[in-house]
Amino acid sequence: MKKQLTYFVNYLIAERGLAANSVHAYNSDLCDFIKFLDENSLKSFSEIDRNTVFDYLAQLKMAGMEGTTIARRLISIKLFLRYLLAEKLLQENVCEIMDSPKIWSVIPDFLSESEVDALLNAFPCSLKEPLLFRNRAILELFYASGLRVSEAANLNVNAIDFENATVRVVGKGSKTRLVPCARSTLLLLKRYISEVRPQLDANGTAKYLFLSNNGRKLDRERIWGIVKLAAEIANIKKNVHPHTLRHSFASHLLAHGADLRVIQEMLGHSSISTTEVYTHVNKSRLSAIHKKFHPRG
Repeated sequence: MKKQLTYFVNYLIAERGLAANSVHAYNSDLCDFIKFLDENSLKSFSEIDRNTVFDYLAQLKMAGMEGTTIARRLISIKLFLRYLLAEKLLQENVCEIMDSPKIWSVIPDFLSESEVDALLNAFPCSLKEPLLFRNRAILELFYASGLRVSEAANLNVNAIDFENATVRVVGKGSKTRLVPCARSTLLLLKRYISEVRPQLDANGTAKYLFLSNNGRKLDRERIWGIVKLAAEIANIKKNVHPHTLRHSFASHLLAHGADLRVIQEMLGHSSISTTEVYTHVNKSRLSAIHKKFHPRG
């Protein structure tokens, strides 16, 4: 990937005629993006999807970066992917349609614990409404285990280990990890699998956990829509996406005293530096602890 970046920099100098400062800025932005990809076990630009870019931009936001700087980073990524597409090294530019001036408004916010409760309660646990029950199960699992949207969409029906209270997740780079799951969520999932899912899987042949009304696998876009609908029903004004629950999962664990290394393992981060961004969003908690316990607080 660094070799392609070198070619891109030469292209900016030789064919685009950009000034040295501009070239340096593009190179610096993209070196940081490539570092992020490497930390998340992505070895090729062809493995990038929209969620990869959102993950990266969310990390920048949580680290306190200004929205205008985040937008500039996105412009660098878009231009680079456009170059790779022109060189036939990519089949599509996954962030071409992202709107740079508004990009910071689509990066997920964190929810308070009361907001999470409201979001989860947006859909009833009624066996008479299987799709709403399914939606509730999806939301509960996101918050209970911090899954990425692609991980939830690709979960196999036997991925839930009820005896050991864990979920077997295949994450980025095809790495498998076991993530703990709350008992209340497990009870809900058990009911979904035994009583609700058969209503969606008429032929009894589907292998995925979460199914559409016609028994097909739910794609990521549909799951995004479910989360957005829940936020609308719960009257949450923040820009809520599946990653909002993942980020809330990690932030709330840290706020209640969980070790950062444990959170790293549960999130499936290859590098602790990726997980460390959550320390930036808990500054108020750290300040409160310092004020309460330090002799000169």
